[in-house]
Amino acid sequence: MIVWINGTHGVGKTTTSALVQRLLPDSRVFDAEKVGETLMDITPGLPATDNFQHWPPWRPLVVETARQVLAYTGGTLVMPMTVLVERYWLEISAGLAGHGIPVRHFVLHADRATLRGRIEAEHRIPSPFRLRHLEPYAEAARTWLHAAAEVVDTTHLTPGEAAERIAAAVSSR
Repeated sequence: MIVWINGTHGVGKTTTSALVQRLLPDSRVFDAEKVGETLMDITPGLPATDNFQHWPPWRPLVVETARQVLAYTGGTLVMPMTVLVERYWLEISAGLAGHGIPVRHFVLHADRATLRGRIEAEHRIPSPFRLRHLEPYAEAARTWLHAAAEVVDTTHLTPGEAAERIAAAVSSR
């Protein structure tokens, strides 16, 4: 199975995923961003974009890589990855379903002020990239994302508490 941990940049997906992995037996973290990084390394390069998810090969490569890893290792993949474009999520989730891979889709959420505070506290100079994604995340949350996932509001939770909630939800089914 795949436990997909979605949410905006800076909400704590990577930290929470590592903690979820420790709580779920026979699980491992697979960060789909590595697939994007591989595509970015292709030279002379793919068309210019501000987000590797816009490259059509990224989505099927994520599906196929996850499928291959699961076929080799079994168990559970914990995948921290922001996906804010509904069409991209539908493509990925349909691809995984087509291979018979069950997905539990979680969204880590925090209110805008908390997210901004976390992003600003993370580095001496706040990440413009992360700040730019606050509004696209809010729009996705309003229009489709929260309806397509199990929402874990982390506004008043530690990453450990969020991980415990996700692991408990996964283990209860």
